[in-house]
Amino acid sequence: MRILHLDTNHPLMIEQLAQLGFTNDEDYTSNKKEIEKKIHLYDGIIIRSRLTIDASFLDKATNLKFIGRVGAGLENIDVDHAKANGIFLASAPEGNRNAVGEHTLGMLLSLFNKLNKADKEVRNGQWDREGNRGIELDGKTVGIIGYGNMGKAFAKKLQGFDVEVICFDIVGGVGDENARQVGIMELQQRTDVLSLHVPQTPETIGMINDEFINSFQKPFWLLNTARGKCVITTDLVSNLKSGKILGAGLDVLEYEKSSFENMFDDQNLPEAFKYLMKAENVLFSPHVAGWTVESKEKLAQTIVDKIKERFC
Repeated sequence: MRILHLDTNHPLMIEQLAQLGFTNDEDYTSNKKEIEKKIHLYDGIIIRSRLTIDASFLDKATNLKFIGRVGAGLENIDVDHAKANGIFLASAPEGNRNAVGEHTLGMLLSLFNKLNKADKEVRNGQWDREGNRGIELDGKTVGIIGYGNMGKAFAKKLQGFDVEVICFDIVGGVGDENARQVGIMELQQRTDVLSLHVPQTPETIGMINDEFINSFQKPFWLLNTARGKCVITTDLVSNLKSGKILGAGLDVLEYEKSSFENMFDDQNLPEAFKYLMKAENVLFSPHVAGWTVESKEKLAQTIVDKIKERFC
C-alpha cells in the first residue's frame, strides 16, 4: 500500500510505516490541483491542515482506503463523503489531549494572576503590586462544554485545586470522577469559568454568541482552546466591555485561516480583534494548545497505531 504524506510530521511516522511494509511518498509543496492528478495512485493520505479534502478531491482518490489526520479534528475533511466511499478516517485527539489540558490550565492561572500584564509592566520598570492583585481558583465552579478527550484532560488537571468541575455534552453518560455531567441550565447557573473543548461542527460554529453568554447567571471567564469559529468575536467583545465576561484566554480565533498556519494574511484586521489586542484581561496564543514537543511524537504514534490496527 502506498501512502502520500502531505504535511511534515514526526519522523517516527514514516519510519514505522515503512517497517510495516507501506511505501511512503512525501509531497509538502504541490498545490491541491497537482495532488489531485496523482491521488488515484495512493491507498492512504497523511495530512495535518495544509489542504482541504473535499468531495471533489475524494472522487479523484479512487483507490483511497484511509486518511490519517495528525491532529484532533476532522473539519478539513468531508467526513460524510469519505465514509460513504468506505474510507477509514483516523484522527489523533489522544495524542495532544494532555498538552491541551495543561495549556488551558496555564491560561486560566495566568489570567487570574494577571501574569501577562505584570510581566510587561515589570519589564518596563513599573512596579504596581496593587494593580496586579490576583484572584484564586479555590472555590470556583469550572464549567466544561464538550467532555471528550480534551475536556477530560482539562478536568483531570483541575483535580489539584479545590474547585467544582461540571461538564455539558450532547452525549449522555460521559461524566466521571473528575467532572459531574449537568444540563445546560445548571451549567449556566453555576459556572465561574467556562472552557470550550468541542469540535468544529455546524452545531458548534457561533455557539458562543450574545444570547448564549447572557443566559449565564454570573459573570464568567472564557477559555477557548477548541476552535475559533465557535465564538462570535464581536459578541465576545461586547460582553467583555459590559463585564459579563470577566476575561478570556484564546488559543484560537474566529479569523484564522483554514490551515491554522497564518492569521495575518489580511492587513485589514477586524475592529473586534483590535479591541482584544489591547485588552489587558485577554490572553492569546497562536493555536498551540496541543502543540508541544511531546505531543508531536504522540500524535504521530497514535496515527501509526490506528493504521496498524486496521490494516496490518
